Amino acid sequence: MTVLAIVPVVLATLLIGARGVAAMRSTSDFLVASRRISPALNAAAVSGEYLSAASFLGVAGLVVKDGVGALWYPVGFTAGYLAMLTLVAAPMRRTGALTVPDFAEARLGSPTLRRFSALVVLVIAGLYLVPQFTAAGQVLTLVSGTPYWVGVVVAGAAVSITLALGGMRAATYVQAFQFGLKMLLFVAPAIWLLLQTGPDTRREALAPVEFTRFDQQTHVDFRLDTRLSISEPTPVRIGDGSTTTLSPGEYTAPGGASWSFPAGARVPEIRGAAVPGSEAWQRPLLDAGGGGHPLLATWSVLMATALGTMGLPHVIVRFHTSPDGRSARRTAAITVALLGTFYLFPAIYGLLGTVLLPELYLSGATDTVVVALPARVDPGWTGSLFTALLTAGAFAAFLATSLGLLLAVAGAVSHDLAPGTLRRLRLTTLVAAGVVVLLALPAARIDVGALVTSAFAVAASTFCPLLVLGIWWPRLTARGAYAGMAVGLVSSAGVMGAGLVAGLEPGLPALLLAQPALWSVPLAFATMMLVSLRGDPPRWAGSAMLRLHLDETLDETRTPAPPL
Repeated sequence: MTVLAIVPVVLATLLIGARGVAAMRSTSDFLVASRRISPALNAAAVSGEYLSAASFLGVAGLVVKDGVGALWYPVGFTAGYLAMLTLVAAPMRRTGALTVPDFAEARLGSPTLRRFSALVVLVIAGLYLVPQFTAAGQVLTLVSGTPYWVGVVVAGAAVSITLALGGMRAATYVQAFQFGLKMLLFVAPAIWLLLQTGPDTRREALAPVEFTRFDQQTHVDFRLDTRLSISEPTPVRIGDGSTTTLSPGEYTAPGGASWSFPAGARVPEIRGAAVPGSEAWQRPLLDAGGGGHPLLATWSVLMATALGTMGLPHVIVRFHTSPDGRSARRTAAITVALLGTFYLFPAIYGLLGTVLLPELYLSGATDTVVVALPARVDPGWTGSLFTALLTAGAFAAFLATSLGLLLAVAGAVSHDLAPGTLRRLRLTTLVAAGVVVLLALPAARIDVGALVTSAFAVAASTFCPLLVLGIWWPRLTARGAYAGMAVGLVSSAGVMGAGLVAGLEPGLPALLLAQPALWSVPLAFATMMLVSLRGDPPRWAGSAMLRLHLDETLDETRTPAPPL
């Protein structure tokens, strides 16, 4: 039943994509749907591609893993659109550009900056795309037992074929359809779970008891190598072997291992992790990894998610599909309302998962809590039905987000790095999807939420300063923009990579490397401004600023002005 549930989602995606073939005649058709998308449709499409695996699955999983402080993530995600509504939406549409690198060259007159911006697009899209395909494989494996590669390949094929057929127009209709589908398939199971669990479980979910002992025989399938601390003699059955009593001490459960704990056994501890229901878990601040600096961690995540939203290339390009700046602003306003409604529900899954599936915090599979809950609540056919519905909704999330990201990749390669024909754009889409599939196949055990958050940090440290200063500061120069983006890229992606290699113990240094937005974003802004002040802005900067901020008053006989 579960596998069959994703078939209609994939078929609908392909059929809607096929309808866009007739409207595909130019690069503008492929990348921005000829700028004819209405605000309501565009907002639904923006919401559809923005509600990725990190939103549909990751937020609830982070609540189980890190505590109620994880609910700051949807606050940051939604706040990003308020910032975009205020600072970016309408001016970006008035540029007439097709992509973010296109805007960079049009505003500052530098082909070199355009090419560098295209490379940054590839970095951000890669960090965001790989976890989408990875989550597709993980979820399908969890609910149906199919090999991991099946979900990855199915997602890659559906997304690439849809885009190759219909471009942005097909992506828009698919994403709008999938937003409605995700809302239905996320909200209805949440209401069913609340009704099915009963008042006692609902009360416990609002004030969870600390998870110290297993209340029933529990199997834990470890996704990653996990270091456990056992404080009392604990009988454990590892794999299909006999039960062994482990003495107090430190043990490592290898990734892929299955341990079975009897009812009443004390739950092992994981260093740096917040035990579900504990005092640290219930604190309304983020302290992932037990670094001891929750306020700094919370501010860093908020800065990455809110400012990173303004720099996500697949989100920015959406505003180029609007007929004018006013429509772009209305699109952003409607999107805030749609996202605000959706983000009321991840907390329900997260809190119920903390009570009903607390062992997921041991296994590292907390991002599967949404699709695992129905079977725990009702092992019968009803639970299987809702598991299938949630799986279909999760696949809709993977596909919708991947469509926008893959389109951004195709634009960066075949419009900004090596401008080509419509045929090359379509071919690039297929090749890029194949590359991402190859990257996702060995990444079965990555933390989806962490990788997506890193994409936000990079976007906040590179494109956010470029767009904000490019739109609102006439003194910006190409050299300043280049220097600021380079510093932002190194201090975000480079530093996060160094932190993974260094493997530092929890603490302030580890926090600053793992979540660098708190300092990398101000550093990028400062670098961009200081270097710009040492040079002269383009001679057309004044007219460019007027073009960005004067409202269009197009009548029925006028056509939009050409790009800057």
